[in-house]
Amino acid sequence: MPVPVPRPSRRALLGLSAALAAPAIGHAAAFPERPVRLIIPWAPGGSTDSQMRVMAEIAGKHLGQPIVIENKPGARGTFAAAMLHGQVKPDGYVIGQIHQGVLSHPFMTKSATWDAATDFDYILGITGYLSGLVVRAEAPWQDWKSLMDHMRANPGRVSIGTSGVGGASHLVMAQLMEAEHATMLHVPYRGVAETTTALLSGQVDAVADSSGWAPHVDAGRMRLLAIWANTRAKRFPDVPTIKELGHDVGGIAPYGLAAPKGTDPAVVATLHDAFKAALFDPQHLAVLERYDMPVLYMTGEELRAWNAARIPVERELIRRLGISFE
Repeated sequence: MPVPVPRPSRRALLGLSAALAAPAIGHAAAFPERPVRLIIPWAPGGSTDSQMRVMAEIAGKHLGQPIVIENKPGARGTFAAAMLHGQVKPDGYVIGQIHQGVLSHPFMTKSATWDAATDFDYILGITGYLSGLVVRAEAPWQDWKSLMDHMRANPGRVSIGTSGVGGASHLVMAQLMEAEHATMLHVPYRGVAETTTALLSGQVDAVADSSGWAPHVDAGRMRLLAIWANTRAKRFPDVPTIKELGHDVGGIAPYGLAAPKGTDPAVVATLHDAFKAALFDPQHLAVLERYDMPVLYMTGEELRAWNAARIPVERELIRRLGISFE
């Protein structure tokens, strides 16, 4: 006689269903489940580092997970791009700053690198550097003209520090030297924190770099001779732009954040929303104001398109100036 098989209770069936569903729910957990690493390709203490730290702290609150800053200075500010290009998983847990130097880098090396228009998933555009040329307060040059006159009379005797060979400020200075028929002794460093220290300690005569020098200008330790921007800076209204001095070079180029190519669009969107909220947070806007850095918000696609349009300009500029780090 067959033994009757007991029918499972409704409660047991519900418990079994929940157990079977649990792995699927765990697999589809919302991003992020752990801290996100943000690679800043500059030394601590510069304008980018200061700005990004505040922004990351605010964005982390929106994400519900902390954003951990990792400084990777050197290589002309391209370590973040190098890490995103094939060294980390495209899962959104490692992101990095992409700036104009990343666009020009491939044209200064024979090694295979990246195509900045297609090899990253851009998150958003944030701001841009206010850059300029500064000297120590006790330097004999009171303005741009006096420095250029001295440099023409003493070719290669004035040392000017920048954030690396082929970086944005190096390219601007190379164009200005060409236009002014002057010659500089170029001294590359790993970021504005290092160039600022070098100038204050007398290692170089001048620095062409982003606005990490601003507090020292305010304090009277440095003199700002010119900026490369479309209009004068609110903070330094008496300082002329390079364009006012007759040179159509420079300007403020946007920088932003990117993730590795192949990152889930939903993850990119989550990161975008958190960092956009942080960008317009009053605490972050105060940092931008401190360094005279404008809000240059762009969606990830808008930043990618801007970079794609700029790449041919960078390629031709590098070719004409003959700049290489090999």
